[in-house]
Amino acid sequence: MFRAMVAGEVEPPPVAKLIGFEMTHVEPGRTVFELDAGPQHASPLGTVHGGVICDLVDGAMGCAHASLLEEGETFTTLELKINFLRPVWTGRLTATGRVVQGGRTIGLLECDVADDQDRLVARASSTVMTLRGAQGAGR
Repeated sequence: MFRAMVAGEVEPPPVAKLIGFEMTHVEPGRTVFELDAGPQHASPLGTVHGGVICDLVDGAMGCAHASLLEEGETFTTLELKINFLRPVWTGRLTATGRVVQGGRTIGLLECDVADDQDRLVARASSTVMTLRGAQGAGR
């Protein structure tokens, strides 16, 4: 499904349309998401709102983890942490999400966000739990 999304054959999820990010690369355990940041993403201070960057990394990390799941498995986020390292006003942001450790139940994920000059602007990590059977029903 993710490869079809990258190819434009499947609609992106509603949050991607709302925020304006897209998945541009996927391989097992790794994804790349991009966002063209503009004034619509600004905080009251004029920089890209931290929540927008958080949505970007959450998508990249979540899809990296989901790319390794088996049929009938899903997951939920247990924790997400982000460090903002430099302000961004506008420009292309590239988020590279990757699975650091994919255990049977608990996974550790990371994501780096770079600006259009390839400078690190944020780093995030997340802990997720894989759900199976009744735990994953309805997700």
